Order: sequence, then structure tokens, then C-alpha cells
Amino acid sequence: MTLVQLEYIIALDTYRHFAMAAEKCHVTQPTLSMQIQKLEDELGVLLFDRTKHPVLPTEIGITIIEQARKVLSAKKQIDEVVRDTKNEITGSLKVGVIPTLAPYLLPLFLTNFLEKYPKIDLELEELLTQQIIEKLKVGLLDVGLVVTPVEDRAITEIPVFYEPFVVFAAQNHPLLAHQKVAIQELNASDIWLLSEGHCFRNQVFNLCEQKANEGQKLKFQCKTGSLEMLMKIVEQQYGFTLLPALATLDMKADRRALLREFVAPQPKREISLIIHRGYLKRKLIECLKSEILAHIPVSLQEKGDGVVVGWA
Repeated sequence: MTLVQLEYIIALDTYRHFAMAAEKCHVTQPTLSMQIQKLEDELGVLLFDRTKHPVLPTEIGITIIEQARKVLSAKKQIDEVVRDTKNEITGSLKVGVIPTLAPYLLPLFLTNFLEKYPKIDLELEELLTQQIIEKLKVGLLDVGLVVTPVEDRAITEIPVFYEPFVVFAAQNHPLLAHQKVAIQELNASDIWLLSEGHCFRNQVFNLCEQKANEGQKLKFQCKTGSLEMLMKIVEQQYGFTLLPALATLDMKADRRALLREFVAPQPKREISLIIHRGYLKRKLIECLKSEILAHIPVSLQEKGDGVVVGWA
């Protein structure tokens, strides 16, 4: 049994396709297949059911692959200890970011991060929260930037900052008559929402839940994953939507006039780095956190008296 063979069975379990697993391991498909077969012969068990499409692990294969992940994780931890001892900040860092955060947060710190840490090979992927969690569990991501809590025992959460919600309403909408808006004033029948699967949609639901339960029907005319699209619809049609504060930082004056903050305690969402238990690359992740905090408004770095709205 070799570490390479363990890498191959993990890759096949992750991608469930021999050709794709071989490509990710930078070997030919016959090489990967032969090494997995040799490991099965040595163990005397079948690890994969090759009659299935996609390829699926057998019952005992699931158990062995889980152990293989632990073995390779332990090996990587040894490598990490060596790098830390040498005080090296180097390596790859694969980061998943939710869509309502990526276009507003990443431009704030990304250039400085890349200049400050030129030996970190940073890979960014925009994904929904559940996709990020799934990829963390199989090692396709090192860390995620999401709204927490996610309530998954396999996931460790590292809170970074707290982002307030703001109201974005059409001209002449009653909400704009107030300097600040109370949650109780939100009319659920006037709101525009992101499409299903987006955590920000769920957070808005949580805020409007009481109003919806009182008989007001939420609107679903627009199925979009874009906050920009929602803002354009509000401007051209009627109603309002809720936005995370970072989405408003570079707004022009005409749009800023359509914004209203909430009265205290403000509803906020907790933005965290999430990692799989037994995670690696601690130093790289700490560098990422520090750089984010150095480039966001200080007012977002403390929860204060805000009310944290969960993602689910």
C-alpha cells in the first residue's frame, strides 16, 4: 500500500469517473486503474463498483477511503509543520466564496493579498453555501467564505465580520419616507428576492417570516442570483429589496438616495471562514483573514448590538 494509491482512490471517490480522476492526478487512466486494482488485490476487497455509472465505492470501500483521507491529511500536516518551522508562507489555497459576497468583498483586498503573498497560489471559486461545504468535505476546497452558522458538525467556523442589511427601495416607495426603517415596516408583498439556493434569500425570508405568516404573500416573479439585477428591477418597476452593506460601498449618488438603514438593533449577517475539521494550511488561512480585516470598514468588524440573521 502506497500514499500514491491512496491518492488515487480518493480522487476516484471524489470525481466518480476514471478519466477525470486520472486527469486530476496527472497520470494516464490505465496507470490509475492499474494502481487501484493492485491495492484491491493487496487488500482482498473491491473498493469500487465498476458496473455503476458514475463509479461508486462499495460499502467497505467507503470505510477504507475515509481512512485514506485521514492518512493523507496526517501526511500533509507533517509537511505543514515543516513549512511553519521554516516560516514559509507558500502553497496553494483554494477558496470558495458565496455570490452575494464575492463581487463586493474580493476587490477590496485581492490585489494587496497577491502582492503581499506572491508565493501563495490563490484559487477562487464562486459557489453556493452547500456546494462549498460539500467541496470542503472532499478536499476540493481549503476554505470557504460564507454566512454562518451553517450548523454542520464537520465544519469549523471562524467569524470574520458582521455585515448589516440595508433597504433599497423604488422612488416614491413609502419606506423612503423614513430616515431609518424598522423591520416591522417591511411589506412582504413588495419585496424582490434572489432565486432559491442563495443564502441571502433565506436570510431575507427569516427577517420577513413574521410578516409572511400574517398572510402577506412573498413575490417570486424574478428568478435571479444577481443583486444587481434585483436593484435594476426595483428601479424600473416598484417595491424594494434588501442588500448586504458591502454591495453599497461604491454606489453612485442616485442609487444611494434609494438606500435606508435599519433602526437599531440592525439585522446583520455573520461572515466567516469555514474549514473542514482537521483542516490544513492554518497559516495561509490566517493570512487571508488578516488581509480581509485590513480592508473592510472598521464598523463591520464588531457585532455590536446587531441581530445576526442565519443563512438557513
